[in-house]
Amino acid sequence: MSNKYQALTQLAIDLTVSVSSQDRFDRLLSVIRKLFNCNASALLAFQHQQFSPLAINGLYDEVLGRRFNIQEHPRLEAIARAGDVVRFPADSTLPDPYDGLIPNHHGELNVHSCIGLPLLANDRLIGALTIDAFDPHQFDQFSNDDLRIISALAAASLHTSLLMEKLENQAGVFSNNDPLDAFTQQTSGMIGQSQGILDLKSQIKAVADTELSVLITGETGVGKELVASSIHQQSTRCDNNLIYLNCAALPESVAESELFGHVKGAFTGAISDRKGKFELANNSTLFLDEVGELPLSLQAKLLRALQYGDIQRVGDEKSLKVNTRIVAATNRTLHEEVKAGRFRADLYHRLNVFPVHVPPLRERDNDVVLLSGFFAERCRAKLGFKRLTIDPAAINILQQYSWPGNVRELEHAINRAAVIAKSQAADSYLQLKASHFQLNAEHLATQDQALTNTISAENSKLFCTEPDQGLREATNDFQATIIKQAYQENANNWASTAKQLKLDTGNLHRLAKRLNLK
Repeated sequence: MSNKYQALTQLAIDLTVSVSSQDRFDRLLSVIRKLFNCNASALLAFQHQQFSPLAINGLYDEVLGRRFNIQEHPRLEAIARAGDVVRFPADSTLPDPYDGLIPNHHGELNVHSCIGLPLLANDRLIGALTIDAFDPHQFDQFSNDDLRIISALAAASLHTSLLMEKLENQAGVFSNNDPLDAFTQQTSGMIGQSQGILDLKSQIKAVADTELSVLITGETGVGKELVASSIHQQSTRCDNNLIYLNCAALPESVAESELFGHVKGAFTGAISDRKGKFELANNSTLFLDEVGELPLSLQAKLLRALQYGDIQRVGDEKSLKVNTRIVAATNRTLHEEVKAGRFRADLYHRLNVFPVHVPPLRERDNDVVLLSGFFAERCRAKLGFKRLTIDPAAINILQQYSWPGNVRELEHAINRAAVIAKSQAADSYLQLKASHFQLNAEHLATQDQALTNTISAENSKLFCTEPDQGLREATNDFQATIIKQAYQENANNWASTAKQLKLDTGNLHRLAKRLNLK
């Protein structure tokens, strides 16, 4: 049997192994890289007219955060429409979605081999596999039949994963029997692969299909509204609209009317009957954002609505029964507000039935890279750029920044940098560089500085420089020595090592890689 068919056989075996979907996807791309000797490959899921990367090989990590709308990417649209193997000619004028996103390759991918394999299940497009090589003849030896075998195996693997995801989310969480509905929550919701976000998604999954009230806590800008939306979309109430109310923007004079509605003539300006948010959210979900800002006078009336499920419009003597689920959010520490007398204890306990905490961006390890890719792609579409990428040096700066404004601040930083880059560029192929980002130096601490601050005088005696070493080389050796010693002292556990060195775990991993320690 030729090496080609041995590889295909091994691929088929690998995809039947009982491992996680992500492991299966990574194995698929690893075998494809070995089989085709390609420079880059990606497995993408298709839904709502866009491709979302599930696994990549030979591309920058930020690609995992991008969402490629096929109307804006002609090559991906051609793959989506084809229904069979697509071989793009080396001189194709269609822009490649991965321009500027392959390490050590700068500029446009003008002359190269590119193959797109649509992945079908029950004659429906569920994803795609893209394979790229710099050599324009790299894939000439592979027939279309060979590629169809690869496509069938990849499609089966993706479809199996979607079905497994659906089985895990049964009990009526999703509104129809489409396995892609389960996948929607992974691809179009919260971007991130950190443990904090995985734990958060698990909590959402657990509480979504219940009737429990949820209190979402977290700093400003972490994405509490997105969490509320995800809870609603995964609930049995998802066929009805999520109703939103920003409690911080409510003048006290109209707050009761906003919540419970009013009847004609109830007050000056009440020219007709009007439903409040509670009534609009009947058989749905009401999201009370910044609930900690509600005045005490209104908190008692809100409590009654939560306790008994009935409301009274302003100016009306009759009560109305409503079936409204409450999801609330705050950036305040409500139990401290209770102690200070600014928030009712009984209302707090009624809202805090199932607390969900959203971690700040600084605690989300490599998620800043994926989010940067997501916002860069969205910004590219909004501003009409042909390409918008982020220089690796700029990515390094973004990872070192502490993001006091969290995800919202990162989005704004990407948008500002894009506008600045556009003003300095002559064409629409832009790369965001470190100089384009206007970040507060107070919140920017390099890994080197962080590590240096943790080294004691006793440890410094362990290291001596060579006479001909430069400062940078000597510093690198010094850091490597300290890290190796701490790693051994902590039984080869990176998390414990990071704690001893007073470093963020993600920063330590990146520094260890730079120093060739892993």
